[in-house]
Amino acid sequence: MPELPEVETVVSDLQAAGIVGRRVLEARVRWQRTIATPSAQAFVRRIRNQRIDVISRRAKYIVMRLSGGDTLLIHLRMTGRLTLTSGKVPRDPHEHVVLRLDDDSVLRYHDTRKFGRWYLLTDASHKLDALGPEPLEASFTGRRFAERLAGRFGALKPLLLNQAFIAGLGNIYVDEALWDAKLHPEQSAGHLKPAQVQALYRGIRKVLRRGIRNLGTSLGDGDTNFYSVGGRRGRAQDQLRVFRRTGDPCPRCRAPIKRIIVGQRSTHLCPRCQIAR
Repeated sequence: MPELPEVETVVSDLQAAGIVGRRVLEARVRWQRTIATPSAQAFVRRIRNQRIDVISRRAKYIVMRLSGGDTLLIHLRMTGRLTLTSGKVPRDPHEHVVLRLDDDSVLRYHDTRKFGRWYLLTDASHKLDALGPEPLEASFTGRRFAERLAGRFGALKPLLLNQAFIAGLGNIYVDEALWDAKLHPEQSAGHLKPAQVQALYRGIRKVLRRGIRNLGTSLGDGDTNFYSVGGRRGRAQDQLRVFRRTGDPCPRCRAPIKRIIVGQRSTHLCPRCQIAR
């Protein structure tokens, strides 16, 4: 579930916790498939004694640049979560990777559904360069967005979910952005009028900024929901307009929110504001 705002929140929390500059003294992997590359055994050997020099975000990846020249990419997928604790905290049954740092803190990776993946790479460019532009960067202008949409005639929602087209969007924020722009998720991307393109551009940036400002979206209290590094729940769910609001009145026109399936994904919209054209 973590999308751009949730991953940005995790990265900000790790930076605030002072993890940059810490050295990895020991790594333990308890679910080997969490390490996508290299092997779990090679991962444990290679990351040992490397210092975390930079932490950033690219799309839905947490990016850690290490002193030995490697880059660690962490993709949380649906239920991945990082916590920073002391070494005395008992192991959680869903804790799959542990990094012991040189200040006696421990970075723990918890993933109930085991979909998240870690990549320790000598060159991360082949993964990161394949991603689309960051929607909140200054270089991502309305004009650039219009140029990327030109000539694409598939449905809007699957296109916006495509990480090679635009980075960081997922099911929650695509539904919210389309509602904000009054666009149906099955509308053809290449048939949008210029005003509609700019409305969607503004909607994407608006909902992502709101998500970051509210520290991400936590859709429930269960173990599979989003929590930041300190175990804090996000607040953005309180401001969702359509996502998982099936049957609730649209905040704009009061028509009941409807749930449909688009591209095999659960999709929420207002049938009156977002008319299929």
